Amino acid sequence: MTTIDEADPRGLIRESYRIEGITEGECRSIFLDWALSVTDGTATGPLIQALLDHYGPEAEAHPMTGVLAAGLKGAAAPTRRGGRRGRVEG
Repeated sequence: MTTIDEADPRGLIRESYRIEGITEGECRSIFLDWALSVTDGTATGPLIQALLDHYGPEAEAHPMTGVLAAGLKGAAAPTRRGGRRGRVEG
């Protein structure tokens, strides 16, 4: 099980929940910064789930909760490959 400190070592997500009046756009920007700081090869799905489990129940209406939920959906398997391999069969 992922701890909150492992999921958010820099405290970016924690601080976003503390900012009064934060917008969804600002939350997306913070989320992107958080995602870029995740170590290469680390699956983000379990990290996002840990963040949602920790913050979500107390802050369902917070814009960061929606951004995290969208990020969790986006962490699913990609539906299309990019580049030439995505356009050319086989």
